[in-house]
Amino acid sequence: MDEPVAGSRVGGSTHIVGIIGWPVSHSLSPAIHNAAFAALGLDWVYVPLPVHPLQLLAAVQGLAAMGFAGANATMPHKAAVADLIPDLSEDARRLHAVNTIVLDGERLRGENTDAPGFERFLRLDTGVEPSGRSSLVFGAGGAGRACALALARAGAASITVAAREPARVADVAAAVEGLGASVAAVRFDDAVDVRADLIVNATPIGARGDALPLPPIDPDVLVVDLLYRPAATPLLVRARAAGAPAFGGVGLLLHQAALSFELWTGQQPPLEVMSAAALAAMADRD
Repeated sequence: MDEPVAGSRVGGSTHIVGIIGWPVSHSLSPAIHNAAFAALGLDWVYVPLPVHPLQLLAAVQGLAAMGFAGANATMPHKAAVADLIPDLSEDARRLHAVNTIVLDGERLRGENTDAPGFERFLRLDTGVEPSGRSSLVFGAGGAGRACALALARAGAASITVAAREPARVADVAAAVEGLGASVAAVRFDDAVDVRADLIVNATPIGARGDALPLPPIDPDVLVVDLLYRPAATPLLVRARAAGAPAFGGVGLLLHQAALSFELWTGQQPPLEVMSAAALAAMADRD
């Protein structure tokens, strides 16, 4: 009789991780991580954990009691989880957001893999070195702060953040404090006058066909849209029509997931397997 494939059944020795969010039915993370566990023959399983905001404290405190090895946190819980876990990594503290919880017995540690995931994505997937470049980031929320932190740490010369409420850019500046990058704020509609080597959309704009107030784009500008649905957002369509290199959000999703995988398992993740699983899951839902 053939031995069961790792991950095909859950037993008493199975390591359990999951994703805490509200909602989480749309998440690609279970498909990505379970494919990686199976590929490496690990007795691990990744499950969705829909948690209402009013139940977040109980859910986080209950992870250790239920024997979880770790968890991801996604919207709208990242900032709230950072308030609940005293032991934070430097990135989680700078961003005031936790997207990865690591458990060592009953001890919880809050990590954030968004910024290093974005930096890995830039260098490994786009081949672009951010050092010395000017950047325009749309959005001052959690995703925008993470991108700005990655760019600042990688030596970006300047970071301009376009936000509907420019006062929120103060949070971005605080996240990159001491890293040498200058941060400027512009109103959303004024972004059309900003010249940048790298443009990043860290907002939901484009998910329903709506367009950003973009400056001119030419083939020397790298364009990144953190959205991964639809596959061709208005920003990506415009960038590619101008001959610019343009990338969607699957790359960041994979690299931040890979870093979570490393934190939990101590092993190098199979990125090609994870990528195939993400693309298959997206195709199934389209």
